[in-house]
Amino acid sequence: MKIALDRYCDRISAMCPVAVEGHVTKVIGNVIEGNGPAMPVGGICQIVSSGKQEPFRAEVIGFRDQNILLMPLERAEGVEPGSSIKALSFTATIDVGKNMLGRVLDGLGNPLDGGEPVKTESTIPLYSQPVNPLMRNRIVEPLTVGVRSIDCLNTLAKGQRAAIMAGSGVGKSKLLGMMSKFTKADVNVIGLIGERGREVKEFIERDLGVEGLKRSVVIAATSDTSPLIRMRGAYLAAAVAEYFREKNRDVLLMMDSVTRFAMAVREIGLSAGEPPTSKAYPPSTFSHLPKLLERAGTNSGKGSITGIYTVLVEGDDMNEPIADAVRSIVDGHIVLDRSLASKGHYPAVNVLSSISRLMSDVVNRDHLALSYKFRRILSDYAKIEDLVNLGAYERGNNKNTDYALEMIEALNGFLRQDVNEGSTIETSVVQMTKLLSKGN
Repeated sequence: MKIALDRYCDRISAMCPVAVEGHVTKVIGNVIEGNGPAMPVGGICQIVSSGKQEPFRAEVIGFRDQNILLMPLERAEGVEPGSSIKALSFTATIDVGKNMLGRVLDGLGNPLDGGEPVKTESTIPLYSQPVNPLMRNRIVEPLTVGVRSIDCLNTLAKGQRAAIMAGSGVGKSKLLGMMSKFTKADVNVIGLIGERGREVKEFIERDLGVEGLKRSVVIAATSDTSPLIRMRGAYLAAAVAEYFREKNRDVLLMMDSVTRFAMAVREIGLSAGEPPTSKAYPPSTFSHLPKLLERAGTNSGKGSITGIYTVLVEGDDMNEPIADAVRSIVDGHIVLDRSLASKGHYPAVNVLSSISRLMSDVVNRDHLALSYKFRRILSDYAKIEDLVNLGAYERGNNKNTDYALEMIEALNGFLRQDVNEGSTIETSVVQMTKLLSKGN
């Protein structure tokens, strides 16, 4: 009988083979300072108090002089001066396996759904290295997500990274739910980072549904967890997606939201003594963003990770620091417009403000020409919308704007879509062709 030893070798290499320990010297906020053991950043320790409280794990986040700075991974109670700090492992690893499908896990990979512990197959690093850029396959295939405003006008590709940018309350979660239900990807990995506790169950039952959950792995690190758990939850979602990509699966990785991931990194950085920069974000925030986002994409095999990351823009400011940084890293962005949402236009995708940088590489010329025509009509109408609302527009002066006024209701009807209404790219393009064949 053959025994696969790789998993055990990985665990042994991550372990700390020497029993070393230090003691707690100071606690300020979420940060615990100790005089040892000598551990690298990312190392895992266990803190043991002299009382009856349960020991808990903490991760090394930095150093101050000769002392280490730790942040709890679990509920920390009973910490006192002199509490023992014991080394557990030098690196952060996670256990993964195909049985994760259909499960809801916390930021540490523990079940949240009341089920049995997940039966895993291998152990992988949490903070893995991105794929060598020269080892990535070119992106050449479109990915259906079932939303017409995206499939037809901002077509996504297998291996693309895109941001959904919006303020609060304009339908980001519902859009993610639609995409997870109707996508043609093999596996969904959904990271709910910093969400309200009640929204997790709502998303799973209302937006994702039973069928969507069957081929999904949900990672939930809610807003009441420590910033370290929220940060690790995002990296855990990326690592799980990488596992399925290595199995030659096409993965749709959705994260809601990367802004709250950035806020968690900000809390950790400021607690460790980093200087604040723009909007109080420390420099580490802007180094973590590409590390996280670059883990999506293709590799040298047949699998892919298509990354969809929501960005919660503050005050609907599309140029705030996190939105600006994410937009510069990803391969396209979908903008949700509050003015459309207020009219009951869902999904509230502002087509003219959105773009997929890889669309021209994955669709045929006819599809591309139709999308340009659709955008031109929307643009022509946008020029006269205020005049139309005031009743001051006169027909006959410009045939393009006259045509746009004639077509706008039909175009908006095409873009509006019920949350339970899915569509393939092929079907949507046929509908768009018939729609644009009228008139001009």
